[in-house]
Amino acid sequence: MNDNIIDTVICGDSCKVLNSISSNSINLVYLDPPFFSQKEHELSSRTDGKKYSFDDKFSSIDEYITFMSSVLKEIKRVLTDDGSIFLHCDRYASHYLREELDKVFGEENFQSEIIWSYKRWSNSKKGLLNAHQNIYFYSKTKNFKFNQFYTDYSPSTNIDQILQERVRNSKGKSEYKKDSKGNVVLSTVKKGVPLSDVWEIPFLNPKAKERCGYPTQKPVKLLQRVIELVTNENDIVLDPFCGSGTTCVAAKSLNRKFIGIDKNPDAISLSNKRLSEMIISESGVLSKGINSYIEKNSFETNLLNLLNAIPVQRNKGIDGFIKSDKTLIPIKIQKETETIDEAIFNLENSVKGKEFPIKILIQTNEKHDSNLFERNTDIKVVKYVDLQIKNLLKIV
Repeated sequence: MNDNIIDTVICGDSCKVLNSISSNSINLVYLDPPFFSQKEHELSSRTDGKKYSFDDKFSSIDEYITFMSSVLKEIKRVLTDDGSIFLHCDRYASHYLREELDKVFGEENFQSEIIWSYKRWSNSKKGLLNAHQNIYFYSKTKNFKFNQFYTDYSPSTNIDQILQERVRNSKGKSEYKKDSKGNVVLSTVKKGVPLSDVWEIPFLNPKAKERCGYPTQKPVKLLQRVIELVTNENDIVLDPFCGSGTTCVAAKSLNRKFIGIDKNPDAISLSNKRLSEMIISESGVLSKGINSYIEKNSFETNLLNLLNAIPVQRNKGIDGFIKSDKTLIPIKIQKETETIDEAIFNLENSVKGKEFPIKILIQTNEKHDSNLFERNTDIKVVKYVDLQIKNLLKIV
């Protein structure tokens, strides 16, 4: 292979550039190709206002499949015998692409259908909210490279399942292993639960440091997981539709070599910029677990449940929202350490610039500042012991 293309992003047609790459030279190909959404995607960078766009329109599904088939055949050629392909897609054409992958790589080399699950706010119309995308994992041969990863046990896991060794009996059923005296055999130290095919990795929020304004941008953390699964340091990772360069950034961060390809000159410029800056957002959900974001104590949780309120986490001024005639009403519960004045200030600060018919503060203690009654506010303060909230809602 021409070493000049290693650790670079190349502007050009994916098939033509792939055709110039040596056979059996790439360890991993990840591709996030056009999804057959039949849309033009456009987004602006929040730093400099530059607009990035790409066209995902085809005259027919046949044209789309013909295009993708030619790319997949080239990918198979350039992969090493222990190499793998991860194809990212969604509901628009996942069923067509799965069939094409079977044709090119063989059904026997299908390894997993990974579900990337995420939560996003959406004003979804009739139908279910789309909250996942698919990643198909195929190997070139059965002798593919794979690094096993483990996750924590579920909170509901029985401790015996962790501490005691299990075996299959003559009927093929799992049971606890026993020694010659009938005592249950303790297991060796277990590493946890093998990584599943459902990945809960947060979607990039609008304020994420790594967000660059490119449509369909994926989190670096997602690509890092893919790369770590099937490659080692100094292996070569290729992305034939590199877009904003996320795959290349992830590969570089893990000491892998990379090649990125995209036909859009703006995408190439953006990729080079990101590769020079190497900004990667840290995910608290991944590092600390989802439960770390649940800050409400049992009193606050029970009170919000009593009011049938939607809890809000990680907000100093709002603890939840009450639904009332298609309107959301913010509610705050005074903290034990807060004076009433501080609680009012925090609630006002959180709703600043937003219109609500009523704002409610539940007073839980008598702490207050001297200027409490001098404050001009439209917040309704309700003493917890009175619980007059339902009456307040009736006047909205």
